[in-house]
Amino acid sequence: MDADQAETIALSALAFLAEDALRLGRFLALTGLGPDELRNEARSPRILAAVLNHLMGDESLLLVFCASHAIAPELIGPAHDHLDRRQRDNATS
Repeated sequence: MDADQAETIALSALAFLAEDALRLGRFLALTGLGPDELRNEARSPRILAAVLNHLMGDESLLLVFCASHAIAPELIGPAHDHLDRRQRDNATS
């Protein structure tokens, strides 16, 4: 899993959540993010890792996303891990 692939998967997942007001609202409610924060930091590793973490916490949502975007479900964990490491590296820099 490289940085571009992880980011592409996570951005697709974010777009998937944003396609449906209920899905996006649930994500915002569970993460505590506000719409402005999401909009301003959408490409940050922190937000992208949170998106993938959210999908991993809801198997049915994860499977719908993966099926609709032709992404193997087993790629979500490594993409999350990559983004999470980038977030931690950025926090310690």
